[in-house]
Amino acid sequence: MTDRIWLSGYPDGVPADIDASQYSSLVALIEESFRKYANRPAYTFMGKDVTYAETDAQSRALAAYLQGLGLARGDRVALMMPNVPQYPAAVAAVLRAGFVVVNVNPMYTSRELEHQLKDSGAKAIIIIENFAATLQKCIAQTPVKHVVLAAMGDRLGMLKGALVNYVVRKTKKLVPPFSLPGAVRYNDAIAKGQGGALAAPTIGPDDVAVLQYTGGTTGVSKGAVLLHRNLIANVLQSEAWNAPVMKRIPADEQPTTVCALPLYHIFAFTVGMMLSMRIGGKLILIPNPRDLPAVLKDLSKETIHSFPAVNTLFNGLANHPDFASVNWKNLKVSLGGGMAVQHAVAKLWLEKTGCPIVEGYGLSETSPSVTCNPVTSKQFTGTIGLPLPSTYVKILDDDGREVPLGEPGEIAIQGPQVMAGYWQRPDETAKVMTADGYFKTGDIGVMDERGYTRIVDRKKDMILVSGFNVYPNEIEDVVAAMPGVMEVAAVGVPDDKTGEAVKLVLVKKDPDLTEEAVRAYCRENLTGYKQPRVIEFRQELPKTPVGKVLRRELRDKPAQ
Repeated sequence: MTDRIWLSGYPDGVPADIDASQYSSLVALIEESFRKYANRPAYTFMGKDVTYAETDAQSRALAAYLQGLGLARGDRVALMMPNVPQYPAAVAAVLRAGFVVVNVNPMYTSRELEHQLKDSGAKAIIIIENFAATLQKCIAQTPVKHVVLAAMGDRLGMLKGALVNYVVRKTKKLVPPFSLPGAVRYNDAIAKGQGGALAAPTIGPDDVAVLQYTGGTTGVSKGAVLLHRNLIANVLQSEAWNAPVMKRIPADEQPTTVCALPLYHIFAFTVGMMLSMRIGGKLILIPNPRDLPAVLKDLSKETIHSFPAVNTLFNGLANHPDFASVNWKNLKVSLGGGMAVQHAVAKLWLEKTGCPIVEGYGLSETSPSVTCNPVTSKQFTGTIGLPLPSTYVKILDDDGREVPLGEPGEIAIQGPQVMAGYWQRPDETAKVMTADGYFKTGDIGVMDERGYTRIVDRKKDMILVSGFNVYPNEIEDVVAAMPGVMEVAAVGVPDDKTGEAVKLVLVKKDPDLTEEAVRAYCRENLTGYKQPRVIEFRQELPKTPVGKVLRRELRDKPAQ
């Protein structure tokens, strides 16, 4: 669709295209921010600010240390930490040293960690001690030769750091016993690196910056190869998209973003950390977003302008009794991504903050952002919005032909943010790339005449009831609006009569909610074949650490 019908829906000031060539590499972008904003706080963590200058010095020392280990240019370094100040410093260090960042989910089991370390060929890992026991179980089967061990309190100063580490280790017992002979403590690595010189390698736009592993929900986890230019492009696309409202921030206020999504996830990595760095912003690092009272306590001390989050987090916060302890009046962008935002959640968020959730869409393979609703929107649209600047979106049928507007098909994307391919898997790359360079997402969408796309589901999540396509997102959206429902997920289960049937799994907000009431509501709001055959109540829905509901688990595992 070369005519880009969506451009007419762009807010004033958003360009049709961005110029990713203004930076030769992510390192150039990072170092520019270190120079420009040296005295500003880059991060806030547990009540302590870390400046751009401090992050610069820390990452430079760590980069020199890593080079001193004898790693070769292009070697992979894994990072396995929650949202702590060591993470952004380590990212900058790995890239400045000429290596490749491998983002690792800290909640991985040793089996999953082993797969990722072997697949990426990581020679070194920077890991928080809380998960060192997991590494201990598998390190012998991996190429990892160097371990840097971080602790929660490393960068909080002598007194506070020691206290935090004591509480984490002894009181909360969050650090299981481990043995990793030869591992070097993070602060010791910094101290060693301060004595060494950093040899700045020449890094170009086509060098690999990050291996971002896909969630593995469609099989074995694969590494999306993100080049420096892919990530630069997505940072600039996101900045251009947010500009119409972010420019309303008073000149004397530093743009401040909540980072409650984990930094190892590409959404937080690009739209949180990298974008905040580009605009000289401050990032509020939330190490555990599931601890809602602690999250709200941290946010109550800050002026907040931008909040990228997933539906489950918006929902949990908006329903929390302490929600009003935070001043939401300065919020300019509430960006929903990672999973479908439900109408009921968007409605409540708008009522409570005055800032509508603008839903976006992206994938690990696209650095991640592809589309977003205009940030000037006054209400929730239920779509994933319009393609970002320099981005092209087509809707394809099973034969790879573009379908007419209004018809469902597979969403395919072309743009400077699209990955170079899957790491060492040319066969898998070939499956998802079209001859004319579009990436096929596996998501089913419908584009309207204005260029807005609505996701109707993933190919694999679609439920086939007596030959009718049933899309779980639609069912979930309807039931989530029912009073008394806190969370809901719909999945397909085998059925003798209809092939598949709809199973509904709910978490109650109202303890008196009954199965019959849910059935009556569904009869009123859903056509016959979409109504649930099975209804199950649970205390909570299984989710990824990012907050995405694991539909596969609901299908495969009965309630405990």
